Amino acid sequence: MTTIKYGTIYKAIGGYDAVERLNTAFYARVAQHPDLIPIFPEDLTETARIQLLFFVQFFGGPRLYEEERGHPMLRRRHLPFEITPTRKDAWLECLEGALIEVEIEEPIRIAILERLTLTANHMMNTPE
Repeated sequence: MTTIKYGTIYKAIGGYDAVERLNTAFYARVAQHPDLIPIFPEDLTETARIQLLFFVQFFGGPRLYEEERGHPMLRRRHLPFEITPTRKDAWLECLEGALIEVEIEEPIRIAILERLTLTANHMMNTPE
């Protein structure tokens, strides 16, 4: 696992504004990905807003998600959605593209992908 020498990922990438740019780029991809469209709402506004709160907290920023929604309980919250290995990979593909688009540099990009790959693997709940 990559170690961050700048404190938190949140600080290393530039704080809230950088996380917001990443989230926006990420959801632009999610909205167009054929493997993800079936499990996301047509209007991604609220989903993206909640994801932003999560990313801010997950990357070591303020605990915005927890303040609004309580403990993440990610697996439980995602159980209603069929998350297959293909969808997990599609989600990570969208994330990686967004990281590149907003110019998150190495080694931070690798650290983010490593952490969120673990999370994405945990979210899978349906075989192909």
